Amino acid sequence: MADRTGGLLIQNVLIYGEGDPTDVLVRDGSIAEIGSGLAVGDAEVVEGHGQILLPGFVDLHTHLREPGREDTETIDSGSAAAAIGGYTAVFAMANTSPVADSVVVTDHVWRRGQEVGLVDVHPVGAVTVGLEGKQLAEMATMAAGTGRVRMFSDDGHCVYDPLIMRRALEYSSALGVLIAQHAEEPRLTVGAVAHEGPTAARLGLTGWPRAAEESIVARDALLARDAGARVHICHASTAGTVELVKWARTQGITITAEVTPHHLLLDDSRLETYDAVNKVNPPLREASDVEALRRGLADGVIDCVATDHAPHAEQDKCCEFAAARPGMLGLETALSIVIETMVKPGLLDWRGVARVMSERPAEIVGLDDQGRPVEVGEPANLVLVDPDVEWTVHGPDLASVASNTPYESMTLPGRVTTTVLRGRITARDGAARPREEV
Repeated sequence: MADRTGGLLIQNVLIYGEGDPTDVLVRDGSIAEIGSGLAVGDAEVVEGHGQILLPGFVDLHTHLREPGREDTETIDSGSAAAAIGGYTAVFAMANTSPVADSVVVTDHVWRRGQEVGLVDVHPVGAVTVGLEGKQLAEMATMAAGTGRVRMFSDDGHCVYDPLIMRRALEYSSALGVLIAQHAEEPRLTVGAVAHEGPTAARLGLTGWPRAAEESIVARDALLARDAGARVHICHASTAGTVELVKWARTQGITITAEVTPHHLLLDDSRLETYDAVNKVNPPLREASDVEALRRGLADGVIDCVATDHAPHAEQDKCCEFAAARPGMLGLETALSIVIETMVKPGLLDWRGVARVMSERPAEIVGLDDQGRPVEVGEPANLVLVDPDVEWTVHGPDLASVASNTPYESMTLPGRVTTTVLRGRITARDGAARPREEV
C-alpha cells in the first residue's frame, strides 16, 4: 500500500550514516527526491535530527506461531514487533499448527500479513509433510500460490535423510526456490540441551556437540553441489560452520548462511543460572565460536543476520531447563545487538549493517522490492535509526505476546525511531502504527 496523497518528507538524515544531513521525499511509495531544503508541500514530515537512514530490514527467520499458537504470538503482534524493530519484510517459518506444508496454510499466512499491513509477511513452506522428514511437501503448489513461497524449511527439525534432502534440492533448483536447512544431526543430539563443553559438564546438562551442526552443513554443501542447487544454513552457531561455508564457496557451491543476534552476543556462560530463557536451538556456544561468527559476518562468509524470533508461553520457559522449549524473542532487539557486537567494535559500518540486515537477505530470497539502495526511484522501504540513544529491555513492554527475552534489564545501544513500508509509516518511537491510524 503506497503513502498518502501528500507523500512523506524525512528531513535532516544521514543516508547510510555518511555525508551531510539531507532530506528524502517519498511519493507514491517510492523515493522521489533527495536533497537539502526540499519543499514540504502537503507531505507528512518526519524530522530526522541527524539520525541514520537505511533500507528497511529483512528477516529470513521468524516464528509468528499463527496458526495454532496464538497464545504466544500472532501475525498482528509479530508484525508489530517487526515494524518496531525496523523490519519491512519477514519470513514466517513453517512449524505452525497446522504445519505450513500446503498452499492453504501458506496463502493464509500471506493474506493475514497483508491484512495487518505492518510488514510483508512471507510464508516459508515446509520441505516435508508435517515436518516429519519422510515425504516431500507440495513445493510447486506452494510456490505457485498467492503467497508465492520462495523459501522452504523444516526449521525446528533437520531434513536428516540425505535422499529426501537431495530430492528437495533438485526440485528447488527446478522451481527457482531456496531450501533453508536446520543443520542438526538428530542422532548426535538425543537428550541434548546445552553446548557440549566444560560448562555443560560442570552443570550436569547433556551436551550438544558442534559436529551435530557441522556434519549436516558439510553433507548439504555436497548435495547442493551435485544437484546444482542453492542451500541456506539457518542459525549458524559454530566456528566450524564458518570454515565449512568458506570452504564450500571455494568449490563453487552456492551456499549461504545466517547468524542470529543471540549467537553474536551470548555464550554458554549464561547457563550458570539454569534459567531456561537461555535455552535455544542450536545452543549458545563458547566465546571462541561467538568471535568466529562475528568475524565471519564481517568478512561476508556469513551472509546475514536473522533473528530466529521464537516466542514461547511462560509455562514453556519457567520450568526445568531440560523440559523448557528452546528459543527467544529477537525482532525488537536485533539492531541493538548488531550495534553492540559489530558496529561498536568496528567490525561493520552502517553500510555493512544495511548489507547484513537488508540487502543480502533480500538478495538470497530474490525480493526485488526490498533491500534496495536509498536512491531516487527505489521503493521507499526505509528505517530511521538513532545510534546514540540507549534503552533498557523489559520483556513485558515488547510488542510480542510472549516476553521470553534473554536481554531482560540489559541496557542496549541504538534504536529504530521510524519504519516506512512503501512510503507509509508503520512504526514510530517504539510503537506500531496500523494502517487505520494513517
